[in-house]
Parts: sequence; structure tokens; C-alpha cells
Amino acid sequence: MNYSHLGIEADGGSRGNPGPSGSGAVVIDEVTGLVLREISMFIGIATNNVAEYTALKAALVEVRKINPAAKISVRMDSKLVIEQMSGNWKIKHPDMRALAMEIQGIASGLDVTYQWIPREENHRADALANRAMDEQADRTVDTTTTSMHPSVVEFNSEKPSSVRAPGHVDAPLTTVILVRHGRTKLTEGKKISGRGGENPHLSELGREDAHKVAKALAKIGTEGQYAYLKPPSAIVSSPIQRTVDTANIIANQLGLEVSLDEDIAEISFGDWDGHTNEEVAEQWPQQWEAWRGSWTVSPPNGESLQEFDERVMQARKRIVGQHAGKTVVVVGHVMPIRGFARYAFDGGVSAYWATQIAPCSMTIIRMWGDQATEVVTVNDTNHL
Repeated sequence: MNYSHLGIEADGGSRGNPGPSGSGAVVIDEVTGLVLREISMFIGIATNNVAEYTALKAALVEVRKINPAAKISVRMDSKLVIEQMSGNWKIKHPDMRALAMEIQGIASGLDVTYQWIPREENHRADALANRAMDEQADRTVDTTTTSMHPSVVEFNSEKPSSVRAPGHVDAPLTTVILVRHGRTKLTEGKKISGRGGENPHLSELGREDAHKVAKALAKIGTEGQYAYLKPPSAIVSSPIQRTVDTANIIANQLGLEVSLDEDIAEISFGDWDGHTNEEVAEQWPQQWEAWRGSWTVSPPNGESLQEFDERVMQARKRIVGQHAGKTVVVVGHVMPIRGFARYAFDGGVSAYWATQIAPCSMTIIRMWGDQATEVVTVNDTNHL
């Protein structure tokens, strides 16, 4: 295949500066978004700057092998390397000057542009650099020769993948990864738990599950079945305690901050909160039967699906708009996640009970503003 536009994301790190150092880089087909090379190199004792320059060098060597005539976009979170390679800053240190001259020789004749990006957008290269330091080993993977995951065969990195999707989609893509919170004592006791009732922390098992989904999220954009997606760069959470606990565990794994959004809190079950389904059916039999399957009936002092859907759709529009062009993790509850899925499938009221959403499951939806949606997966629990 003739890869005409290639992207490089490169990073390096040093534990001690100088200290044990590693470089990481990916080479990407800019047309499809697929990763063509994954590079991780253990350098030994060196500085951050040496590790970053070494990552760029290794990636440019791979680009020459793939297609030296391609247009190449280099993206790094090192302002120093980007500005020095662009010719805007002088290179004062003699060792760095020699390394930069070597890289300029490799890049000679190539059509290369350099762009600085925030650290959170360089997640893939950072993960590979850390892997090199952890394993103290070198690894270059030509992903074009490995078996392609079925999910990427027809994947389009910027537009809806199906040829039957609406044409003329020009809104930026936002990838939304919806994660249900981990288990609590109420979850484990099969008790109704909504907005405004008891507000427990995660249970021990719930925290274990949260750590598992956090590790799975850290692989997105780097390795595994979702390596072809952009890695997460933001986390939004419901303000309810169980979601905040889960979001904080994810944030610690990804190195991101958590913002709260009241509109993705769970639906309010009013007086039924804390009861089992059997207890509600026995104590409120008529209201229970009228509520089941209804769009407008609410539990006593609770919230109807119609009211709930309005606020979740406001949250969806706001979150997608604020994180346009990026991947955002939304940590929520069963009903808000079902609400996002209902919108994606253009479903009716029954969509609110047609999908199973397990604790710490992942549901991934790609959204182009209000123009188009694409569901990648629903209720993925393979990491648990």
C-alpha cells in the first residue's frame, strides 16, 4: 500500500534525568488512522531530551522504510525538540547538537512538518517509552504484518465507517467511552440505587473492577483491540460518589483530571431508592406496574424517563461539543449510558431497557456533533 500521509508521535522519558531512559514512538497512516509501527527502545542512562530525540530518530528511520515520498507530520509534547528541529531555537549542548544533526541527516529529502501537542495527546508514545523502561528491552512492531483485528478492517479514522452513513459529515469526531461505575454494597445487594438516595463508596470488589477498567482504558490507542482509536484525553464523571471513586481510579491510571457533570447523574427513583425490586412491587403495586415501560410516569418523588432523557441529552451535546476531535471517558450509571446508546441507535423508549450495562463495562460511541453516530461496542466486559 502507498502511504502518502504519515504521522509520527514520539516521546521519551528518564527516571532520574539522567537515569534509566526509554523512547517510544508510533508511525500512523494519517488517511485511515491505523498504527503502522510501534517502537519502544531502552536507552540506558540518559536525559529526557536524549530519549525524546532518540524516539524521533527511530520513527524517521521507519518512515523512510515505509514511504520516503510521503508527507510526514511529527507530533511531540517536547517543546524543545519541536522548536529545535523546526529551526526556531538554537541547540547549545554539543552532544544534543550532534544527535540533532544526525536526525536532520535522516530527515534530509523528506517532507516533514513539526507540531507541538499537549502531553495528554501523546499517550501512545508515552506508554511505549514507559514500557521500554519497565522491560529494559527494545521492540519494534510492524503492525501491517500482524493479523488485523476485525474491528479495523472497514474503519475510517475521521468519518463514519459505513458507506450507508449520511454524506457531507463535517463536524469533528468525538469518541465517547462510557464506563459504568464499579460495584457498591447496594449493587451487590440488588437494591435500587439512583440519584438522591444513599450515596455509598465503591465496595472492595468495585474498586478491583475499577482498577481493571482503568488498565483497559490505558491501552486504548496503544495496544489491543482498540489500538486504532485515539487515546483518552479527558474524563467527565457524574458527581455521585460511586462514579467519582471510579473516575479517580481511572484518572490516576491515565494521568488526567476529572471534571463533574450533574446532568449525567443516575435517574432518581425517589421513594424506591434502597429497596429491592420485589419490595417495591409489594409496597407500591399499582405505581410499579404503571411505571414499568412508561415514558412519563415517575416513581413517587422520583424522575420520569422523559425528564431524565432531557437532561442526559443536554449533557451529551455539551460533552461532545467541549471535547470535539478528542476521546473522552464518561463515567456514569446504567441509565445515562443507555441514554447515550439510545441516541446513537436513534431508538425509542424501549432502548432504556434493551441493553445490559454491567459495572465497569465500556460502551464506545463515535459522534460527529448532531450529524452522525457510530457504535463501536456496548457493554464490553472482556477486561473484567
